[in-house]
Amino acid sequence: MNKRTVAMAVLIPALLGTTCGVASAQPAPKAASSVVTLTYDASRAGQWASAITQGVQNWNDAVHNVQLVPATSAGSADYVYVATSGWPETTLGPIFPGGSGEVELGQEAVDEGYDVTRIAAHETGHILGLPDDYSGPCSELMSGHGPGTSCTNALPSAAEAAQVDENYADGSDAVHPNHHQTVVDVWTAPTLAASAAR
Repeated sequence: MNKRTVAMAVLIPALLGTTCGVASAQPAPKAASSVVTLTYDASRAGQWASAITQGVQNWNDAVHNVQLVPATSAGSADYVYVATSGWPETTLGPIFPGGSGEVELGQEAVDEGYDVTRIAAHETGHILGLPDDYSGPCSELMSGHGPGTSCTNALPSAAEAAQVDENYADGSDAVHPNHHQTVVDVWTAPTLAASAAR
């Protein structure tokens, strides 16, 4: 091969944006970590169905590393929603695929005047690994019943969404423990606790 042919063999692929077997000086970009898909079953949640749908949508709109979808069958869900007569209580996550979380959506909270969508979204926040912060403002979903019954915000704050994204940052390929601690969302006023102790 003469020098002119070699020059053309290098120049033409460069003009066309192709390579001719020369290694790139830039490393290939790392693949983004895969989104964790958690499945849920709401078949035993009764009148909470629309609140669950909206609460789940609020989370799906706010986070990037995990998405919540209905399970194809009840037995295949990573967590379940169940309507109960007591106060709401939930398995504290973060729950990962293959987990066994449960959200008990308690009627007592509704009877006290708390918003059903806020309750459903708040309890879903526990599944995603967020603890309660009752002293927080209404703008924080995990402040729960702390701000009172007038608070109907069912959207996670930017900080809460960021924490959930951090909880699921390793993607679905990593090995994760599944937690089995339960959070009971009931508040007892100090004066009630003191009189009960007597």
